[in-house]
Amino acid sequence: MAPFSERLLEWWRRHGRHDLPWQHPRTPYRVWISEIMLQQTRVETVVGYFDRFMQRFPDVDTLARAPVDDVLACWSGLGYYARARNLHAAARRLVDEFGGEFPSEVDALAALPGIGRSTAAAIVAQGFDRRAPILDGNVKRVLARHAGIEGWPGRSAVERALWSEADVRTPDGSPADYTQAIMDLGATLCTPKRPACSHCPVRADCMARRDGRQEELPTPKPRKNLPTREQHFGLLRDADGRVLLERRPPTGIWGGLWCLPEVAGGDAVEGAERLEPPEPIEHVFSHFRLRMQLVHQRIARPDDAVRDREDRRWRTAEEWLEAGLPKPVRALLERL
Repeated sequence: MAPFSERLLEWWRRHGRHDLPWQHPRTPYRVWISEIMLQQTRVETVVGYFDRFMQRFPDVDTLARAPVDDVLACWSGLGYYARARNLHAAARRLVDEFGGEFPSEVDALAALPGIGRSTAAAIVAQGFDRRAPILDGNVKRVLARHAGIEGWPGRSAVERALWSEADVRTPDGSPADYTQAIMDLGATLCTPKRPACSHCPVRADCMARRDGRQEELPTPKPRKNLPTREQHFGLLRDADGRVLLERRPPTGIWGGLWCLPEVAGGDAVEGAERLEPPEPIEHVFSHFRLRMQLVHQRIARPDDAVRDREDRRWRTAEEWLEAGLPKPVRALLERL
């Protein structure tokens, strides 16, 4: 039987994905942006964002020089906004410390904001065509099934076993193609539900297929019930229909984005005209569910309490849609 990597590469050359936008050209910068965008986000969603991001920030120097607000605005809707802030911070360090060039060593890349070991390896493998084992979500699933590794991959011992399997299987030749191939296998055949085992190029020695455990592996994360938090937000509009938004603190949920101001409940602004509020908005984060109760008011004339300042601004809904906004706030302003 041919080695794992040879069977996988032969399959990929005939059936893999060869038309993803970050593959043409496959530069370290483009691979980096795509890898960060693909964290927690599906390829179908990322493609459009990637193209727009490349038009606005075609290289690391442009990204480093841009205001972080512009980066967040271009990212708006992708979620997990710390990724965008880290991109901006890493771009500045690449310019300051490496002259705008990407280092070709995993350790040097992994020291940059927002770049973990697997992402750094993906940049080295695909951007420089150098051998560097990766272990993203798709690869974890492929290896857990093929090697029959039990346990939730988030546990240290399980992760170490998966890294060992990734290293053993990664070939010296064609590392860029192999890296794309194993990601494609997980994305298109070795899927979380109903994997297409009959078409898999490495099915002959897959432990999960042998034992009928494809749906059991990898072991899922222990489930926890998400708590619900309720918070009141002020939907404040002036006589011209403009909306007041405030910039969130740099850390925490929606860090650095423009958002409706939080209020303690009741009236956001004493004496303002109370309007019919929109339905509450629910938004799910990784650790809790947020229920946004909206206090809708019209203010005849903004006073000192709600006047424009650096972290608080009145703008029309159309103008706000050009800014970096949390997804539920963007949806609300689009309805306005």
